[in-house]
Amino acid sequence: METRTEYRLHHEVHGHQGPYLLLVHGMLSSRAQWRLNLEAFQRFCRPVVVELFGHGRSPTPAEATHYHPLAYLSQFEKLRQELGVERWLLCGQSLGASLTIRYALEFPRRVIAQVVTNSRSALSDEQWIEPMQEQARKLQEQGSQYIAQHPLNPARSKRMAPVVRQAFEEDVRLISVEGLARTGLYTVCNAPLRGQLKLNRVPCLLVNGVWEKKFQAHRDYFLNHTPHSEVVDLPGGHAVNLDAPEEFNQAVSAFYSRYLEPVSLAVM
Repeated sequence: METRTEYRLHHEVHGHQGPYLLLVHGMLSSRAQWRLNLEAFQRFCRPVVVELFGHGRSPTPAEATHYHPLAYLSQFEKLRQELGVERWLLCGQSLGASLTIRYALEFPRRVIAQVVTNSRSALSDEQWIEPMQEQARKLQEQGSQYIAQHPLNPARSKRMAPVVRQAFEEDVRLISVEGLARTGLYTVCNAPLRGQLKLNRVPCLLVNGVWEKKFQAHRDYFLNHTPHSEVVDLPGGHAVNLDAPEEFNQAVSAFYSRYLEPVSLAVM
C-alpha cells in the first residue's frame, strides 16, 4: 500500500521566554530575512522562523496542493500545536504576509496580534494573477538564470548589510526552481485577500516601506478597509525590516507590547 509523504516546513525557535512569534518570509527569501530582527524580538518573545516550501531548508513537494495557502495554514496550525500554545504573535513579509493575514482571518482566536510588511500579493485584485502565471512559466523555462535576475532576489540588494547579503547569497542557492515555480503558480496566484480584509478581527500593524512606490496605493487601501489596523511608514523598500532594521524593530516591539501583558501568563 502506497503511503503519502507528509512534508513539513523547516522551522527554528529562538529565545527562551515570552509568547511565540511566527515569522514567515516572502518569495525568493529565507530565514535570512529576519537576521537583523531576531535579537530585538527575543527581548520579549520567542521567534519561530519558518521557510516556505522550495526555499531554504524546507522540502520541495511535487504535489501542487502543498503550495496552496490553505495548506500553509495547516502547516502553521500543526506547528502551533507542537509548541503547545493556544495563542501566538504573527509577522509576515511580502508573500508571507498574505499567508499570516489569511491565518488570522481563519483562526482569529489563535492570534494575539500581527504585523505585516509590503505585500502586493495579499492586497492585489484578480488582475494580479495572469502576470504572476506568466512569471512562473518564465521561471520554468529559464530556471536558475531567472532567479538570479529577478528583482525580488534579496541577494541583488545593494543596501543590505554584508553579513545579511552573504546569508542570502548562500540561501538563494538552496532555492528549488521547481518549488519556486509551484510557489508562483499555486501560492502567489491564490494569495490575494483584498475582499476579505473587512473580516479582520485581530490587531494588525502594517509596517510600510515608503520607497516601494507601487505599493503605496495598497497601503492606503489596507488602512481604509481593514478593521483593527494601523500603519507605520518607514524609510525602506519592499524589505523594510532589513532596510530600516532599528526603526522596524522599535515599531514592532512597541505594537506587540500593547497586547502582551494581559496574555503573558497564559502562554508561558
